[in-house]
Amino acid sequence: MNDTGDITDVSEANAARIYDHFLGGAHNFAADRAVAAVLLERHPDVAEIARANRDFLGETVRWCLAHGIRQFLDLGSGIPTVGNVHEIVGPDCRVAYVDAEPVAVAYARDILVDVGHATVTHADLCDVDAVLAAPGVRTLLDLAEPIAVLAVAVLHSVPEDPRRVVDAYRAHLAPGSAIVISHGSDDQDDPVVAARIRDIRDAMAGSASPLTPRSRVEIRDVLHDLDPVAPGLVDVADWPAPGRRPRSGIYGLVALLPPVE
Repeated sequence: MNDTGDITDVSEANAARIYDHFLGGAHNFAADRAVAAVLLERHPDVAEIARANRDFLGETVRWCLAHGIRQFLDLGSGIPTVGNVHEIVGPDCRVAYVDAEPVAVAYARDILVDVGHATVTHADLCDVDAVLAAPGVRTLLDLAEPIAVLAVAVLHSVPEDPRRVVDAYRAHLAPGSAIVISHGSDDQDDPVVAARIRDIRDAMAGSASPLTPRSRVEIRDVLHDLDPVAPGLVDVADWPAPGRRPRSGIYGLVALLPPVE
């Protein structure tokens, strides 16, 4: 494996590896599976919810492709093994993965060793200048051309104001770029779904990646002056149209930066 820092301490559960477990991946450890087991005991459909969020990622990436975007900056990408962006978009596009979790980055670098159109960078997504200056981002992506910034199931792991973080990326994006967000929330019409999100928050409280669910208003405010494309801010199971998956408790939205007038 490549050197990404100390990857020997896997005694704390991590959201990226729990997610990998729910998606059927193999890059997770006993601590991750223990938390996953607790969540599955309380909410047997939680793995289906993880898959709904992963489907949202795939749907939005394909939407970006249909709108002419060929560059992708995947923040908090985790372990790109199941439904990953670089395989969806193909070799004619460029994908820069970014994650702060050393184990995820080490595995990702092994997976991507022979993939010429994708890189992985070990960095904190909140340090926007460091992310954009990293060789794996700076040499791969052309900031003068449209880029899709993917912040899928990651901003609820950011304790600070997510709008500030997203605004910092927006300042570097060319017109026609896209921002894709999904975010857990206990602001739900269904009390069962709200309780599930609070249970997940509580289960992750002692982990390496505690969660901060936010309200619908707070999530929408991350994009403030940008209007989401249809269908707007909806449960990821309903993007781009209502499906048959259970309510996930995760809201998703996509916005395009307008062209220069």
